[in-house]
This record gives sequence, structure tokens and C-alpha cells, in this order.
Amino acid sequence: MVNYKTLVLGASTHPERYSHQAVIKLVQSGVDTVPMGVKEGKILELPILPLFSELKDIHTVSIYLSSKHQSAYYDYLIKLNPKRVLFNPGTENAEFGILLSSHGIYWENACTLVLLSTNQYQS
Repeated sequence: MVNYKTLVLGASTHPERYSHQAVIKLVQSGVDTVPMGVKEGKILELPILPLFSELKDIHTVSIYLSSKHQSAYYDYLIKLNPKRVLFNPGTENAEFGILLSSHGIYWENACTLVLLSTNQYQS
């Protein structure tokens, strides 16, 4: 069975934010979830990790940062070597997509919440 351990980059403590909702939905779906963001706090009982924390065995990175803020994370995310990167609506980044592809990392423009609600996240 595949472990879909997911890093939610851009996680927020604000319940109205989609990154916050995604963390909750991932946890409720039984996905090992790692929220990471600028501000300290928790979502459910999960601490929001500081940016650039050392991580292992990340399958999916779900991005909730606008494209203009992503370049600082290119090397970090490539080094994590995830199986896939999801660019949620509003975070699409063709430049980063090309870079990911050149490193053999699958990516797509897709909404984590939609994938979860339609049972396509783990397929």
C-alpha cells in the first residue's frame, strides 16, 4: 500500500483558508499530513512546522503559495523528492512545473480538496 504522506506548504491556522481545510480533510481521510507555514500554531493537534523543516518520505506536496512566493522553495522541494506536487487553484506555476519534470517529479494543477472529495487523491 502506498503511503501518501503529504506536506501542505502554506498551511494556515485560519479556518477559512483552503490550506487549513485541506489539512483537516487529509487527516480525516487517513493521510499522514505535515502542515508547514509561516506562523506557528496547530491544525487539529498537528503543529504547523517552520518553513524548510527537515522531512523524509514525503509522497505529495500540496502547495498553497502563490507562484511569486514559490521560487524560494524550489531547491527545498526538489530535495524532498516527492512523488508528486499539486498546484492548487491560484498557485499554478509553469516554470516550477518544468523544473520538477526535469527532476522526474510528477506535478499537476489540481485541487487537493476536490481530489479528496471525489476519491481521486490516492489513485
